[in-house]
Amino acid sequence: MRSSVIILLQNYVTEKIKRDLNVNYLSGSIPKAWKTLPLVNLAMLANNIGGLIPKEIAEIVTLEHLVLQDNQFEGPLPPELGKLTRLTQLTLSGNNFTGVLPATFANLKNMADFRLAGTSISGKIPDFFGNWMQLTELRVSDLKGPNTPFPDFQDMNRMYQLELRNCLIKGSIPSNIGEMMPGLIKLDLSFNRLTGDIHSLKEIPNLKYLYLTDNLLSGQIPPWITNTKRNFDLSYNNFTGPSKSGCQDSNLNKISSYPSDEDLSIAWCLKKDLPCGTKSKYSSFFINCGGSEMFIGDEKYEADVSPMGPSSFYTYNDRWACSTTGDFVVPLPEDKANYLTQAGPNMTMTDLFMTARISPFSLKYYGICLHPGNYKVKLHFAEIIFPTDKSAAGIGTRMFDVSIQRKTYLKGFNIEEEAKGVGKSIIKEYDVDVTSSTLEIHLYWAGKGTNFIPSDFAYGPLISAIAVTPNFDPNLINQIKSDFEPNRSHISVGVLAGTVAASCVLILSILAILWKKGCLGKKNKELRDLSQRGGFTLGEIEAATWNFAYKIGEGGFGPVYKGQLPDGSQIAVKQLSAMSNQGSREFVNEIGIISGLQHPNLVKLFGCCVEENQLLVIYEYMENNSLARALYGKTGERLNLNWPTRLRICSNIAEGLAYLHEESRLKIVHRDIKATDVLLDKYFTARISDFGLAKLDVEENTHISTRVAGTLGYMAPEYATSGHLTYKADIYSFGVVVLEIVSGKKNTKYRPNDECTCLLDWEQKFNSRQFSLHNKSIRLGELKGKCTKRARMSPGSD
Repeated sequence: MRSSVIILLQNYVTEKIKRDLNVNYLSGSIPKAWKTLPLVNLAMLANNIGGLIPKEIAEIVTLEHLVLQDNQFEGPLPPELGKLTRLTQLTLSGNNFTGVLPATFANLKNMADFRLAGTSISGKIPDFFGNWMQLTELRVSDLKGPNTPFPDFQDMNRMYQLELRNCLIKGSIPSNIGEMMPGLIKLDLSFNRLTGDIHSLKEIPNLKYLYLTDNLLSGQIPPWITNTKRNFDLSYNNFTGPSKSGCQDSNLNKISSYPSDEDLSIAWCLKKDLPCGTKSKYSSFFINCGGSEMFIGDEKYEADVSPMGPSSFYTYNDRWACSTTGDFVVPLPEDKANYLTQAGPNMTMTDLFMTARISPFSLKYYGICLHPGNYKVKLHFAEIIFPTDKSAAGIGTRMFDVSIQRKTYLKGFNIEEEAKGVGKSIIKEYDVDVTSSTLEIHLYWAGKGTNFIPSDFAYGPLISAIAVTPNFDPNLINQIKSDFEPNRSHISVGVLAGTVAASCVLILSILAILWKKGCLGKKNKELRDLSQRGGFTLGEIEAATWNFAYKIGEGGFGPVYKGQLPDGSQIAVKQLSAMSNQGSREFVNEIGIISGLQHPNLVKLFGCCVEENQLLVIYEYMENNSLARALYGKTGERLNLNWPTRLRICSNIAEGLAYLHEESRLKIVHRDIKATDVLLDKYFTARISDFGLAKLDVEENTHISTRVAGTLGYMAPEYATSGHLTYKADIYSFGVVVLEIVSGKKNTKYRPNDECTCLLDWEQKFNSRQFSLHNKSIRLGELKGKCTKRARMSPGSD
């Protein structure tokens, strides 16, 4: 039965609040009638109260403490709360607030304790925080909005706990922050975009917890941090200089914070992407998170029982590792802090789910020294901390995010909700690419849910077990590698690059003669020339692709496979049978064109292979596949591209076209610009690929007369009807791709209706209307203008 807050209040209120209403399983909303009560403390922590905060609360001018954390409040924060100038404590975390922090909060100059985490509040860190001179605790996390500079916190000498986690803060940390806040005990600036040389950061004498993980900090780590015995986490940055520490420093976590090509004396775990210290040799691993070793069928789930801590990294063997970051809201003595948990006595489930690993806000597992390839990742979950009965302690909610290889697969994941109850198990499965040698699984608490129910050390990400198995035959890989490595391991990337570069010059010369003489149809001679100058043998490519075991795509040219050279370089191999009459011309054309081009927005050629019945083109590997797959691929393949990323992709394509049309030594018309021919690297930088249909421009002519080629839906009408080819053909195709990027729809699969038959009709219908894309309003025509301007569209182009 729903409890009435107003009735319970009568048992507590006299002249002012003598007791609080925390953890009382209260529901409903705050009555507006409370405005007449002379309350000093209004504490409703960890209930189930929802709705809007009534603006009438602002009339309780006697309020000094307003605690609304861990409830179901929603909507914008009322600006009227700025009238409560006596407030010294305002905790809003763990609710569903939206909008921005009201500017009227600048009046709350007596504020000592302010907490805002796990809501949907947006906007930058407000400047008025710097005017709250009485602050002792400021906890803000996961703020959505634009990049913001580091706040001006001069003379805030009362502050002892500052948390600004995942708030899009850029710039450098003030080197004298310890002088500004001499009593600082905890500083959490993790998961931001901080830059600058950390060596200038002066010592903060009383600091016990320092979290700077996942930023862009650089320079040499100062001795006062290097020699610390406290809980400092500096992982995932860009440091340089010597480092004598190993992987298992219990208090200082620096993993993945040095360049991967740094001095070999630096431990493997300190280098970017955690490269394998030896050769890749594993293709699976199994972990019983938080529990002892056990067998499930034929598989051994290895023990994971280290106590861990606020800034810990442990390698349990040379197959997998684990790291934890963060301390609980109410810090426990280090000898009592526990990052392991087990099910209560009343829960009945299989042994694998009876234990779990837990962390306050960041938990990572790593598969180490894995063969590159596609893997099945199984994540085992069960909510074993919350009680099974729905008492006051049973209304807690655990929510966290799950990313694999830095791609988010679960957002706001609630184990109890997904598994249909407490003490029930659920397994999430994903197919994931491993392109180097390390698989990273990241569980992150973004402040959502509750953190005081059923206790203040029971929230955060929780996982019971992990199973990772290959989607390929590991025995085949081991056999191929053993046959291949003795003959190939001595050849370096530098030698290969030099060989390929020299080969490309010769190939380009041959092709120029062939084009001039019109001999492209005589493929036998061309292929013989290429086979001698391509830079790779068929045996090398078969070994690099594990005998073409891992297919990552299919194009008009043929299938595309992922591979890895012996030195670790990732490659993509396009394959076409030499027996095909259609395609050999495009093969030769593509090798000749792309070998003479170098630009950040064009895909990079490694070389080619012509041997037996195989025609192979070897490119750099692009981690995020094609733009088409990202926009409208199958379920599970599509990527969540935000507005800035989409606009940057448009600009990247335009930069590439500008280079092809005007800036390169060879002036080229691509003829087949479409989303499938735009590839995305791991940073979502776009690169134009597939030059099989490209044409060299004869500059003294106004156009090229050629056979019509390209893809329907992307071809400019004047080119399709006349065969007269100009740069305008690429610009038209680019315009269609821009429409696809904006709309998320595919032009050639757009379903016709009474008003629109393709995306161009849709653009004309909606061009004059405003629409919203990821909270960013812009006219479609303005977007297309911004992108095509860089591509230098000629007057009169469509």
